[in-house]
Amino acid sequence: MAAKATKAKQVKAAARKKDGVVKVALLGFGTVGSSVAKVLAEQRYAGVALTHVYNRNVARKRESEAAKWVPAGAVWTENIDDVLKSDVNVVVELIGGLNPVEGWLKKALAAGKHVVTANKQLIAYRGVALQRLAKEHGVQLVYGAAVAGGVPVIPGILEGLGGDRVTRLSGIVNGTCNYILSRMEAGAEYATVLQDAQQLGYAEANPSADVDGFDARAKLCILSRIALHAELNPDEVATQTISTVEAIDFVYAKELSCTIRQVSRAQVEGTLVHARVAPMLVPLASPLAWSHGTQNMVVTSGEYGGDVVFSGHGAGGEPTAVAVVSDLLAVVQGAKAVELPVRKRQVTGEFLAPHYLRFVVDDKPGIVSAIAGALAKVGANIDSLLQKPGYPKHKLPFVVTTEPCLTGTIERAIHSIARLDCMLERPLTLQMLVAEDKPE
Repeated sequence: MAAKATKAKQVKAAARKKDGVVKVALLGFGTVGSSVAKVLAEQRYAGVALTHVYNRNVARKRESEAAKWVPAGAVWTENIDDVLKSDVNVVVELIGGLNPVEGWLKKALAAGKHVVTANKQLIAYRGVALQRLAKEHGVQLVYGAAVAGGVPVIPGILEGLGGDRVTRLSGIVNGTCNYILSRMEAGAEYATVLQDAQQLGYAEANPSADVDGFDARAKLCILSRIALHAELNPDEVATQTISTVEAIDFVYAKELSCTIRQVSRAQVEGTLVHARVAPMLVPLASPLAWSHGTQNMVVTSGEYGGDVVFSGHGAGGEPTAVAVVSDLLAVVQGAKAVELPVRKRQVTGEFLAPHYLRFVVDDKPGIVSAIAGALAKVGANIDSLLQKPGYPKHKLPFVVTTEPCLTGTIERAIHSIARLDCMLERPLTLQMLVAEDKPE
């Protein structure tokens, strides 16, 4: 293994010495890829040359307006072997997904090429194995753009917080959901805002990856690995959709001095990691409530350094391109990646927290008593009851908040409450964040 790494280093050194230039290939020439080409063209970094661009239907990309940022002599191709078998030194992957990208990047690393990627799914599911392969061949795998786009969360945690013992993190890491929920906070309806987000390019035609929490889940797993030193299986991390949140929930949240955001949170408790991605009630005094539009924010809590907040624009081609190019420059200049110990951890979605329960009922006597009874049966206590006037009795929304209890406890109660004849739709359950809430 050591011999392989030494040989790879010698091959790379020879390739660079030949013409004094680090040759770069772009895999993917979409919004981010074209923005990376633009930054490289405008900044004119000495000793860095974009020599290859790979994309499907490459002829169409080559004729696009963005193609003006690609050097005239660069190779445009839709054959990945034109990159993998070339003398390129750094492969910048901006396609996304697991297949076929994983196989391509394995070949690139094995061939002694550095890899820079913004692929959160790949790093969440395969990052540890790919990092091991990169080390074996004496090259770098860098993925600072995989979480929060242009916000330097990953390098900030790796290089700035490596000396702390981070025990907890929470964040807003999906710009699409933050755009939708902050627009709803201002009074808009979910369906209308989602359509606007799709027209603006923030959301895909099928928005499930964003609104159902899968995109944020992958990012949470990456952050857990670098901040908590915990390797999690993304498929085991609990998620909850934002699509069931309605405008009325923001009205009630305001009554509780809160707003609603999609929050990704993880906390170490012994050998267990508590992790969840879900819409949650966030106190207006919390930094997470201050994030609007497509902004991202991550808050880490360290044993020695306390809370640290990272915030900025997490979506869009140019902010993400900044992170990608920064990673590229680190590789070009020979920066050594920080290595921290990582252990596989079991994960649970259980948190001990107050809960917000919103019901829509055909009003009749005994409803509150029935709800209170179902909660008492599982050991949950009501903290408050809110009912705004002006809604018809045959479709009445009202809210119950509970004292701190486990997520699973509330879910058992809701399973029973949802079967009551008066319920017109399944009750909405949201965790409420408070400074002192802790998993159990």
